[in-house]
Amino acid sequence: MSGTKSQPNIVFILADDLGWADLSVYGQTHYSTPHLDALAAGGVRFTQAYANSAVCSATRFGLITGRYQYRLRGGLEEPLVRTAHLHGLPPGHPTLPSLLRDAGYETALIGKWHLGNLPTFGQLKSGYNRFFGNYGGAIDYFTHKPGVGAAMPRDLYEGEVAVERAGYYTQLLADEASSWIGQQSTEKPFFLSLHFTAPHWPWVGPEDEHVSRDLTDLFHYDGGNLHTYAKMVRSLDAAVGQVVQALKDRGMDESTIVIFTSDNGGERFSKTWPFTGQKTELLEGGTVRPSLAFYNTCEEVDRFTAVIHRLSRARRH
Repeated sequence: MSGTKSQPNIVFILADDLGWADLSVYGQTHYSTPHLDALAAGGVRFTQAYANSAVCSATRFGLITGRYQYRLRGGLEEPLVRTAHLHGLPPGHPTLPSLLRDAGYETALIGKWHLGNLPTFGQLKSGYNRFFGNYGGAIDYFTHKPGVGAAMPRDLYEGEVAVERAGYYTQLLADEASSWIGQQSTEKPFFLSLHFTAPHWPWVGPEDEHVSRDLTDLFHYDGGNLHTYAKMVRSLDAAVGQVVQALKDRGMDESTIVIFTSDNGGERFSKTWPFTGQKTELLEGGTVRPSLAFYNTCEEVDRFTAVIHRLSRARRH
């Protein structure tokens, strides 16, 4: 099966630990998220979007494979941290990006992976043609390290090569995604997974590099506040707006399906009202997440549905 431009582009944007009511379109009143609100206004706002798990990596196993996550050994880790060198997404396992790649799509993951570490596991082994981002579950927004201290190596990679970049991580990912979109051919469909770490701890806003320098523990449970959390979510909203604008600048917005959601429910400073519970808990505050889909025509969705149907049928046979 060869890809043609009759197939829509797909941009799948995943937030990290974003709570049900952390967007103004879902009930947040202390700050606004105009870019995500605009996606909702022009598309679909889901009101019963449940995650398949209440933690990061288990959800991602389900998302990328379309399977119950506990059928894979790595999916049993909640989340996948200390054993990420032993367990992960097996290379060669069918995935959404690998099936779309085989159908003629250009594929990229920009952002968080959290499905196993090198040398055994990785994005380029599981269907993505390009990767920029972090392998683990969380990194500092300015040092890009999964911990603190001079001896701690950065978890920031271009493909399988460690790199150094300066800047706030949410903005770095937005810049990388916008640049990648700008490089894509108008003759070939693409699938972009844009997986932010925001608003996952540490609680650091885009102007808080001094906070990053003073951290003694990446978990940062002794810090943060509602004001900082608001800055983190607003920067996420601006990043999504930048990526959508990149599509418009290339004239691709009318041929692209944009999906936005979170991996699971919110944590600590997140607003989950009217639900109770939070991340790690199977109460609805830990499993219901904001989810939006934007597309210009029903024909785009019909074409996307046809692609997925053909891929699923081919996989069964």
